[in-house]
Amino acid sequence: MLVLLNDYHQNTKHSYLSIRTNPNRVDWNNPPNRFKNYPNTYERISLNSKNQNSNFLYLIAGITAKKSYPGIEYYLRVNPSAGALYPNEIYFQVRNQEGFDDGIYHFEVSTSSVVLLKKLENDEGLESILDLDYSVDGFIFFISSLYFRSSWKYKKRAFRYCLLDAGHILGTMEASSYLYDKSFEILYDFSKEKLNRFFSFDEKEFFTSVCIIGEKSEKLKNSFNLALPTIDGSSYEEGRISFFEPNEFIEKAYKDSLNIKDKKEQNQKAVFNFHKEKFEDTIFKRRSIREFSNQSITKAQFDSIMSILNQPISSDCDEEVDIYYVINRVEGCFLGLYKNGTQIKTGDYSSKAGYLCLEQDLGKSSAVTFFLTTKSKNYQEAYQKAGIIGHRLYLASNYLGIGCSGIGAYYDDEVCEFVEDITMVLYALAIGN
Repeated sequence: MLVLLNDYHQNTKHSYLSIRTNPNRVDWNNPPNRFKNYPNTYERISLNSKNQNSNFLYLIAGITAKKSYPGIEYYLRVNPSAGALYPNEIYFQVRNQEGFDDGIYHFEVSTSSVVLLKKLENDEGLESILDLDYSVDGFIFFISSLYFRSSWKYKKRAFRYCLLDAGHILGTMEASSYLYDKSFEILYDFSKEKLNRFFSFDEKEFFTSVCIIGEKSEKLKNSFNLALPTIDGSSYEEGRISFFEPNEFIEKAYKDSLNIKDKKEQNQKAVFNFHKEKFEDTIFKRRSIREFSNQSITKAQFDSIMSILNQPISSDCDEEVDIYYVINRVEGCFLGLYKNGTQIKTGDYSSKAGYLCLEQDLGKSSAVTFFLTTKSKNYQEAYQKAGIIGHRLYLASNYLGIGCSGIGAYYDDEVCEFVEDITMVLYALAIGN
């Protein structure tokens, strides 16, 4: 029997009929705020490219380009985001790292700086809030979601995109950790509601995951009061009136998926062999492709990409995510549908893949179209893992000069019919030239 939460998943599926009867109508003149900023009374530290730790942080969520269209202006970042809405924020604790006082910080993307929320005394640390039996010399990152930034456009389905985007941020942390030879471990099993209260969030923002990048020590740390103001980082203003549309469906889905069930730890570390200078350039230049040329990629390229996707992801809750893919144009490979490396259907399914991706040509003209699925009982964790795999696909493809596009919308039930499995479809992606 599938996950009970999927009250939420079931009620946020796309179908041929739903797309035509419930189109999204968006007021582009009043988008939500895409940046959260604390008052100017808090100290800010600009991310200096000459400092290694600053570079490490910038590669996690920095701005890489500015796009302008009539009436619309937005920024692209190291990490992709559904609709370029960027519903996630990053906070972190740092200890014993060059260029930063020991403290709690917020990554202020809009100014390419970090905001010091509180300096830490020697015996203080967020480890106690996380109920860890060790302290960390290095970084502890905290990823939160401001769901209205996404639900403004995607309505109740937005929780899916918040989680995928959080996974992509975890993917940027993994990539930056590799570049700078830092350890990397994800925590999902902590009291998210307690941490939400500690950071003075209201129902508009909530934590989804923690990432430890540093060395563990047996020295335990004491709790403390953070005493932050509650900052609205998503509402838009019209005149002097602030607008926020609560979504009880999303809030319930978040609360229903807080408790982890039957968790399995993954202690193995990923092994990558990227040339680091080229890989750093790839991180900065990563983009989402909107059109493919119907050209093939080589089998060597595809095998290299798959080896990276299948590397372990170190975490305290490793959920099984199946990788289905349709091979459309890979030299030396049979056309057909594959699951985790094994062919299960033979034939040309390029048109089918395009149709399943809401009739987008991306799925049809690609070299390979992927569908990530799960039967996990741990919804938040499985979705974020899909985002991490998706980010690996972006970077591995772009590193080889191959384009990639994440596709968050698809005909859920029809994908299940196609792969002949009762499962939850988490993400679709396409790669090609």
